[in-house]
Amino acid sequence: MKTRLLTISLLLTAAFGAAAGECYSRLSGDTLKMGNSRIERVYLWNDGHLITCRVTDKLSGKSWTSSAGNADFVVNRAVPSGGKIRVEEVAGDGIRPDRLVTTVSYRLGDLEVERSYRLYEGVPAIAVDTRLRGTLSGVAEKEVSEADRSNIEHSGDMKLKPVTAVLDRLALPGQHWHGRAVEFRDITDWNNNLVDERDFISYRKTNYRGNILTVTDGDNGGGFVFLKEAPCSGVQLAYKGGDFISDFGSFMVTGLGVDDKDVGPEKWTSTYGSVLCTFGEDELSALSALRAYQKQCRVLDPGRDEMVMMNTWGDRSQDAKVNEAFCLAELDKAALLGITLFQIDDGWQAGKSPNSASAGGSFKDIYANASYWTPDPEKYPRGLKPIVDRGRELGIKIGLWFNPSVQNDFADWEKDAATIIGLWKDYGIRMFKIDGLTVSSKSGEENLRKLFDRVLAGTDNEVMFNLDATASRRGGYHFFNEYGNIFLENRYTDWGNYYPYWTLRNLWMLSRYVPAERLQIEFLNKWRNEAKYEGDVFAPSRYDFSYVFAVTMAGQPLAWMEASNLPEEAFGIRPLIEAYRSVQHDFHRGTILPVGDEPSGRSWTGFQSLLPDGEGYLLIYREDNQQSVGAIDTWFADGCEVELTPVIGNGVKQTLRAGRNGSIEIAIDKPNDFVMYRYKEKH
Repeated sequence: MKTRLLTISLLLTAAFGAAAGECYSRLSGDTLKMGNSRIERVYLWNDGHLITCRVTDKLSGKSWTSSAGNADFVVNRAVPSGGKIRVEEVAGDGIRPDRLVTTVSYRLGDLEVERSYRLYEGVPAIAVDTRLRGTLSGVAEKEVSEADRSNIEHSGDMKLKPVTAVLDRLALPGQHWHGRAVEFRDITDWNNNLVDERDFISYRKTNYRGNILTVTDGDNGGGFVFLKEAPCSGVQLAYKGGDFISDFGSFMVTGLGVDDKDVGPEKWTSTYGSVLCTFGEDELSALSALRAYQKQCRVLDPGRDEMVMMNTWGDRSQDAKVNEAFCLAELDKAALLGITLFQIDDGWQAGKSPNSASAGGSFKDIYANASYWTPDPEKYPRGLKPIVDRGRELGIKIGLWFNPSVQNDFADWEKDAATIIGLWKDYGIRMFKIDGLTVSSKSGEENLRKLFDRVLAGTDNEVMFNLDATASRRGGYHFFNEYGNIFLENRYTDWGNYYPYWTLRNLWMLSRYVPAERLQIEFLNKWRNEAKYEGDVFAPSRYDFSYVFAVTMAGQPLAWMEASNLPEEAFGIRPLIEAYRSVQHDFHRGTILPVGDEPSGRSWTGFQSLLPDGEGYLLIYREDNQQSVGAIDTWFADGCEVELTPVIGNGVKQTLRAGRNGSIEIAIDKPNDFVMYRYKEKH
């Protein structure tokens, strides 16, 4: 990664300034200012232990002045000393874009602290990554239960007590702050309701769970969003029961993700990250600010990140079928569908996993078997080369399943990295599904990150990871985002737990807060196991196969099936997949947000992709209802005139005027059908 050191200041008696493009970081006397064209945050230097004085949303001109003198980062009560600052212009590397990084370092007694603040051009966000070295103590305290607090008559007990660990904070004047805390769930083998929203008016000290906290100024409008870059609340390390604290106008991001035992003098240890986004108007501006930052976490490269993938595990043959002949036959069928990436799941390797159809597999001591991660010589006597070569002839890339060595907190990460790099060198494999993770300690998290970083460095950033979110303690939706996309869920007709509207609902719910283009969304062989859905009005077989595919289009479509099991009529969706592929990247480069009603099997619902200059896409679904015309609330401004041009599905070119809540009327002739429009706002 190429960096350019702009400024180093060790003795902070003189002013200095540094900038990269429109991003800047300037220290003058005891005041540090960071910002760009969209945001500015002003701090009191405090010997490096920064205290926010003011935050400004430059697009709207709204500014909020801090009402307290507490440091933004709190981990002990020591007096700060030895503050230093350096500023680097970090060039993009194809994974992460250009950015300006300001690193502030100082001491809090026996603890060294480094806080690196990231700024991106045109993005109303400042992200901070924190590292600790030395002695950490006291972070294991638990928050007081509401039931154990004194009543309001005991005013002394109502005062805000010091918080053990705070990643970031804003303390603002006023009584009229409205919040929304959003908690997420992965472990999707067990969870089918993945987003919980809790709205509140900030009052006395209250804990909230979640990765996202949106706070709106009830007096003047606008506000800010805190994003906690961490796994889902239920699986975080060293979790104390909450992620945010509100107390009237004081808002804090809590939970470091480390305990005393995780931090020592021999090395730097990273905490979870925190991001502050500002917005000046309504919910759309808040979500757009958040998404603008999220899109900086990984550059969406059309040749690497866009795909229509096939993985045969969805037909439940496990590893019983996979071999050279099977894969070659599947590739030919996949090409008839329009698939761009064929992923061989568990079973390609000589070693046997616990998920194998044959008994005796294990993930323990993988490297005791030196041949574990070589292609099974019985299934693939010529290695994977014939598969890769045939895929290249058909225009289909090949991906593989991989389970890092689980013992001792991924202690064999270097061997895992060498294995993946070797498969990239030998066969050109650029996509690896990462499964079987249990990240139960800080050292395990660190080793896993070392594995991913080593692979990126050793493959010129060509390899990407498909991170399974179906079980155990993993990264969730806001952690490890720079490494690839998310394999969201296992659903099977064999168990009767696959419904197209369930899949659509999970994508729709997540898309408000998570980039949809980072989620891999499944469609299955709707003709399998029809008897298991007998009498079910939402049975997969009741939908056209084109619709089954269409519910995945806001994400990265995953054909979770064996193509050889499909009836001939299934291959009739190839023109649809080709049409989708022609607009896939343009659709995904926008800010994709949900529109209409929550999918229920009976709703009018969909997505809007907002591109610059008043352009974008509308993807609308008419579920199984009797209304041939649906009123869809969108993100258009009230009264906006919009020209719609059909791209996919049965639509007609038309011009509409949006009503209240951006409502427009869309006609779709039959139930369980869809249409995608390209739109342009008329002025």
